[in-house]
Amino acid sequence: MERGSVTTPFGRRPMTLGMLSSQITASRTEAERSVDKWKLFRWLCEAKTVVGVSDRSLAVLNALLSFYPGSELAKGSGLVVFPSNAQLSLRAHGMAGTTLRRHLAALVDAGLILRRDSPNGKRYARRSHSGSVGEAFGFDLSPLIARAAEFETTSAQLAAERQHLRVMRERLSLCRRDVAKLLDLVRENAPQGDWQDYALLFEHLTTQLPRKPSPADIEALLGSMERLRSDLTNQLEKLLNSGKMDINDRQNGCHIQNTHPDSLSESERGLGKGSEPFLRNDVEASPATTLTERLPSPAPGGAPWSSAAADRSVTPSQRPHREIPLLAILQACPQIADYGPSGRISSWKDLMTAAIVVRSMLNVSADAYDAACSVLGCENAATVVACILERAEHITSPGGYLRELTKRAQRQEFTLAPMIVALSRAKRRAGKEPGGLVLAH
Repeated sequence: MERGSVTTPFGRRPMTLGMLSSQITASRTEAERSVDKWKLFRWLCEAKTVVGVSDRSLAVLNALLSFYPGSELAKGSGLVVFPSNAQLSLRAHGMAGTTLRRHLAALVDAGLILRRDSPNGKRYARRSHSGSVGEAFGFDLSPLIARAAEFETTSAQLAAERQHLRVMRERLSLCRRDVAKLLDLVRENAPQGDWQDYALLFEHLTTQLPRKPSPADIEALLGSMERLRSDLTNQLEKLLNSGKMDINDRQNGCHIQNTHPDSLSESERGLGKGSEPFLRNDVEASPATTLTERLPSPAPGGAPWSSAAADRSVTPSQRPHREIPLLAILQACPQIADYGPSGRISSWKDLMTAAIVVRSMLNVSADAYDAACSVLGCENAATVVACILERAEHITSPGGYLRELTKRAQRQEFTLAPMIVALSRAKRRAGKEPGGLVLAH
């Protein structure tokens, strides 16, 4: 049985406004609410820099959670744990007593746990005649339930920021490699040209990156590198057109022909089956256009289907950015807004944050989502997750479906516009929307 009144600490420990605020927040927790304690602990570990706790304090919290019976934290089942310092130290990997008390105080100051001190300061529980725990004195875990949504949102935001930073670093590394090799090509084939200015600019750009760059620093440097790469490419094209370069075209390579065109490993049940290519650039699709259209069948005579697009891979410079306006995505996929910060989506960052949450809910692996972000771009990958959420009841394996779309995007056989149009038309046929979407930028 939990006490509803505000409690003060035992002994010489003073009462603070932070303790009072934590107790008031914990008392407002919904009685029927529950959360998996180990999932909540993982959110806290990912958001520890924002919450303001150290890894040693989290080790003590992990030990406290291990004393709570069951995997679901629920207010109705009693959230006070009362281990002795000796047992708590053992489960905290033999932490010293003074260190243990210091980290317990840090958890209280961070608003993660509450002290429920007995009159003599000991931790114990009174049991009823049936053996169930009555009133308990120890550490109250109810603030964890009260702040579970905050920890989940913060964890998703930090994960989205780390993903964005990782993708930007990859793009910058590839762009630097492209510029370096294009400069070598210009030096070899046009030694009398004005490539020295490009070399000096490249050296200046590579030395101005700080040791621990922020996403803004990387984006600014990536923009400059991409412009330099574009200038070098234009110079080489001019040299090719004017006949000033001697191109050695005698290299031999093996042509690999795909004798087994891929088919969707995961598809939606109950959707239309068109005979057009899987996705195309023209968004004026027929009414039968769906999220999963078939690839062209083999040519007559038994020759296997082959396409030049299947032999091309998407380079970082060709990777799409934002193909569809955010408003059109939210109109076609309204369910994703429920998983955004504060239950709404007002920017691309909010959409990517919501996609992280939905990805975990749909059991899509982090590797599959990272691969989609690397090929499609973070914004487009988040859009695909929103579309999968909209049709989740028809997709047997969201992870396999996302991997298949990523493979098609690598072969330049996938664009987002037909997917959004298909969802819009499905909603209009169901009478959910009075009008269509406007996909013009």
